[in-house]
Amino acid sequence: MPKPVLSDPIALRLPEDMLKDIETIAKATDRTRSWVIVRALKYYLQAEGKDVLDVLHGEAQIRDGEFEDAERLMNELVAASRPDAA
Repeated sequence: MPKPVLSDPIALRLPEDMLKDIETIAKATDRTRSWVIVRALKYYLQAEGKDVLDVLHGEAQIRDGEFEDAERLMNELVAASRPDAA
């Protein structure tokens, strides 16, 4: 598997208790602090972060006119479900 392209290093300040936990986990799993932090960020981006990105994407779609009017769609569905619609 190819290695991911990495960014330039970034500085990050953490609460001391959080850093202690990260260091404990890194030592116990024979990983680096960076590995543990990146792994935690990946989980965040797959959950709560994804929700934020999805909302932003939806807002962009609305701005670009890529949406269906809900009332019109419901009217079409109701009309199509009537026995005489066929």
